[in-house]
Amino acid sequence: MSIPPPPESQGPSTPYNPYAPPPEDAPGTPQPQPPYGAQPQSPYAPYPQDPQPPYAPYGPQPYQPWNQGYSPYNHPAPLNGMSVAALVLGILCCVPGAGLVLGLIGLNQTGKRGERGRGMAVTGIVLSAFGLVLWAFGVAGAASGFFDDVETGGGSSASASPGKGQCFDAPSGSLEGMAYDFDVVSCAGEHDGEVFAVVRLSGGSYPGDKKVTATADDRCYALQDSYAMDGWAVPDDVDIYYVTPTEQSWSLGDREITCVFGNRDEEAGLPGGSLRNDASTLDADQVAYLKAAHVLNAALDSAPDAQYVEDDLPGHKAWAGRVSAALTAQTALLEGRQWPDAAAKPVADLVKDLRKAQRQWAKAAGAADADEFYGHYDKGAELIDPHLSVTARKALGLATTPPPYEEDDGSGDSGGGDTGLEV
Repeated sequence: MSIPPPPESQGPSTPYNPYAPPPEDAPGTPQPQPPYGAQPQSPYAPYPQDPQPPYAPYGPQPYQPWNQGYSPYNHPAPLNGMSVAALVLGILCCVPGAGLVLGLIGLNQTGKRGERGRGMAVTGIVLSAFGLVLWAFGVAGAASGFFDDVETGGGSSASASPGKGQCFDAPSGSLEGMAYDFDVVSCAGEHDGEVFAVVRLSGGSYPGDKKVTATADDRCYALQDSYAMDGWAVPDDVDIYYVTPTEQSWSLGDREITCVFGNRDEEAGLPGGSLRNDASTLDADQVAYLKAAHVLNAALDSAPDAQYVEDDLPGHKAWAGRVSAALTAQTALLEGRQWPDAAAKPVADLVKDLRKAQRQWAKAAGAADADEFYGHYDKGAELIDPHLSVTARKALGLATTPPPYEEDDGSGDSGGGDTGLEV
């Protein structure tokens, strides 16, 4: 678009410019000729063939041409509405999906139409994408509540699985079957379960129900003593439950096994009060005694699977050797500590019995046949009878009621399986 010349002035003429061409209609004025081979050029004509504009000015020019029309000021491009909407939705994070879509549309339109708002569109896209990520994590967290019951129970929290030391209620009132959420409650009142350990699994693909079940069974039963160090203080009707991830929740990032104390009757609950008794609730002498006792208990729990000694004499002899070594370690721990005056003599008397038991278990480990094994096993078992430790426990302020001896039917005097001995 050409710029129109200023209106003709009635005042003085343009000052003399020796380099300005004279008017074409001046009589007798020679016209300059272009060099050889060149075409005449107009200062405003982009191509040689264009005709001379009717008002081609000469001399000093009062205005410079503008790209967007005849105006001494450049009007700003319009603001893109999609970009504005994307920015608002991105800041509010109320509808992150809509904010992301509007931001992409606005970004495209600003490029095609030359409109302003590109920065707004980019900011809206970033904020909306962040909002979508938070929303996705929220969905994954809720979906992680889809835990599967393995063997005896299961559940999860609607917001997060209960942590170690927390008590909860199952909305269904049962720790059996599928559970979709946990209601965390105070341990002071009645509750359905108490979490005593959380095990984190690893791996990319789901290992399968059987492997997850086996892992939960092994880890939860091994970890119960670290939370409830004094097994005698755990009520007889308390059992171990655990919650494991399903294949579906695994795909959403669930990798936790939750180990839980609950009532043996899955429809019943636990009375008020936490079952936790560890270094956070016990004194140093109590912890030292229980740590020594756990050395022997771990060895006793490693009995072979064979029900009768005759079925696996080498396995039972190896087990007796582990018990003998544990008794040696236990007596060393008990003798190596300075006990309070009230507990010094009861602990010393207990150590004497443990030393006698160690010799019998060592002889059982070297038995030539099953009959010889039984003879030494019976004597050794009598010397580590739980009732022999009641006096020392009472002096230390620990529980004094031994847990019941649960013997498998038909086990006889085999010595295999669960011995029921715990000091």
